[in-house]
Amino acid sequence: MRIMVDANILVSAIFFESKRLDEVFQIIFREHTLVISSYTVEELFDTARRKFPNRISVIDDVLARMPYELVYTPRDIKPGLFEIRDPDDYPVLYTAIIEDVDVLVTGDKDFADVVVEKPEILTPAKFIEKYS
Repeated sequence: MRIMVDANILVSAIFFESKRLDEVFQIIFREHTLVISSYTVEELFDTARRKFPNRISVIDDVLARMPYELVYTPRDIKPGLFEIRDPDDYPVLYTAIIEDVDVLVTGDKDFADVVVEKPEILTPAKFIEKYS
């Protein structure tokens, strides 16, 4: 399966120790393909510039070593595929849909109420429960 993670998952995995996220990535790397969107990479760097300005180089190191498929988030995004409270989250799920991703792993509660056929939207805990 192709598993996409959003920026909050990457920020937490890169800048904080988390056994749960370590397990998520172990499952993905062992059995699936990690997918990261260009929008998520931009969001990751934007967040790091605000919160961890002295540690931005860590992102390049991690992304250079991690096996993943990079997918492009179009600048011209078609509205109305689904409803989501935070418009900044729309490009994440939009990209997952157009790239035919199977699962989106996110810690963002705004995705909890979104109804789409695919991808399956899971928290890290639910992902581990279902796929470990």
